[in-house]
Amino acid sequence: MRIKRTTPRSGIARRTRLLAVSTGLAAAATLAVPAANADSPRTYSAAQLSAAGSAVLEADVPGTAWHVDPATNKLVVTADSTVSQAEIATIKRQAGANAGALKIERTPGKFTKLISGGDAIYASSWRCSLGFNVRDSAGTTYFLTAGHCTDGAGTWYANSGRTTVLGPTTGSSFPGNDYGIVRYSNTSIAKPGTVGNVDITSAANATVGMSVTRRGSTTGTHSGSVTGLNATVNYGGGDVVYGMIRTNVCAEPGDSGGPLYSGSRAIGLTSGGSGNCRTGGTTFFQPVTEALNAYRVSVY
Repeated sequence: MRIKRTTPRSGIARRTRLLAVSTGLAAAATLAVPAANADSPRTYSAAQLSAAGSAVLEADVPGTAWHVDPATNKLVVTADSTVSQAEIATIKRQAGANAGALKIERTPGKFTKLISGGDAIYASSWRCSLGFNVRDSAGTTYFLTAGHCTDGAGTWYANSGRTTVLGPTTGSSFPGNDYGIVRYSNTSIAKPGTVGNVDITSAANATVGMSVTRRGSTTGTHSGSVTGLNATVNYGGGDVVYGMIRTNVCAEPGDSGGPLYSGSRAIGLTSGGSGNCRTGGTTFFQPVTEALNAYRVSVY
């Protein structure tokens, strides 16, 4: 699935940020490995894995995501349903001597930033999900959400009629990162430090295998586990994000910005992914600790 936000910034302005690039993803497992790579080493150095990642980034193939898997010493490249075998073969060729370091995985659906119309937190012409309520050292309250939600957004509202103001966007980082912050200006709005009925008391970094739960305004609460760290995701149109948490938790349009947590610990903010909550999928999250540090705020 690919849901595009209907805002003036989602077209030309984004494309002007398109990275200058040249290569990409590895060949699918069903493709023959080029003879030149037949004698490739089975163990790859950090430099080789980094070079392989750079090759995937330079390919600029929308619908791809990649991260290093320490257990297999491979760069795992996940390709959604829009990525053709020709594009995969091109990425493999572009990786050259490091092509053997690539492990290709397919995922159903289409990678997309998870935004749509509906009910949750509303900007001028789109909606997302509130992540975590936070505050600064002076006690001023804010909430975190995805950066692709706050990108180009001014005032946020609590209802689809846009009559109940929440407050203005005061910080936004996307692409590259995917986090933003909104300052509450409405003193009558309750601002609990909870996600549903779960009290969030601290923040932590994700670890592979960690059990996590995601909550969003479209699909509610779903759980799963962390399957990769420091993933790079190419949503297309120049929208590339880095350092993402890869999970097998499902999500759908409108869940963007919603919280990922493990017990009482805040872990991430919903960025995007593929699939749905009927058949499953792959979803990526912005580590929340990066956003907390950037804006000098904390959960409570």
